[in-house]
Amino acid sequence: MAWSARQYVKFEDERTRPPRDLLAQVPLEHISRAVDLGCGPGNSTELLIERFGAAHVSGIDSDDDMLAAARVRLPYTSFTKADLATWRPDAPHDLFFANAVFQWLPEHMTIFERLMGHLRPGGVLAVQMPDNLDEPSHRAMRDTAADGPWAFRFAEPAVRRTVLPAPSVYYDRLKPHAARIDIWHTIYNHPMADHGAIVEWVKGSGLRPWLDRAGPDHRDGFLAAYRRRIEEAYPVLAGGGVLFRFPRLFIVAAR
Repeated sequence: MAWSARQYVKFEDERTRPPRDLLAQVPLEHISRAVDLGCGPGNSTELLIERFGAAHVSGIDSDDDMLAAARVRLPYTSFTKADLATWRPDAPHDLFFANAVFQWLPEHMTIFERLMGHLRPGGVLAVQMPDNLDEPSHRAMRDTAADGPWAFRFAEPAVRRTVLPAPSVYYDRLKPHAARIDIWHTIYNHPMADHGAIVEWVKGSGLRPWLDRAGPDHRDGFLAAYRRRIEEAYPVLAGGGVLFRFPRLFIVAAR
């Protein structure tokens, strides 16, 4: 699946709020090495640089378009292409920071355990993941895929379909590797101008694999049917616009 940095940053302010909230809970004053895992277009990497300095921060992503955008944004920062499912650090780190990436990897808890072993004593694994597969925005993706001339394209699952495990599961898996663990949920309610804005948001993230599977011949029809479901699911506010409810899971584990 290819990503579009341009589409992603259409809602950059809203997308950058969760990594900003995550970083606020990282209990580190000074670091030698930090890496932004799944750095995207560099908006979260920029937060790390503002706090810790450019000399100590790098980024990793698997998508060429995202990496190109990150390199333009932060030309003096090292960005590397890598698959987080198999990536191994070449040295101990003080901070592994991951904003909205590990929900795409089914075995991410195993990866978390591995990353904890590559932290210096006192180092931190900080992770934020959307926990929104039961939200109307994502139910509408599944319902649209099953109801239309494109349905045959979805005989096999197109994307992640498993809701994130309970916080207790993460706690139990990470506790043997961590001196301190904080886990919490935050539900953001983003004011959107209209239903089309919600569609534009998810076109930069969760909806992309569905559109890829629908194919160019069904893309427009899929989008139109999806928007109708979004209009039914999100009521218009008294003053106009809609609220886009977005739950996210946060984990900060210190070794």
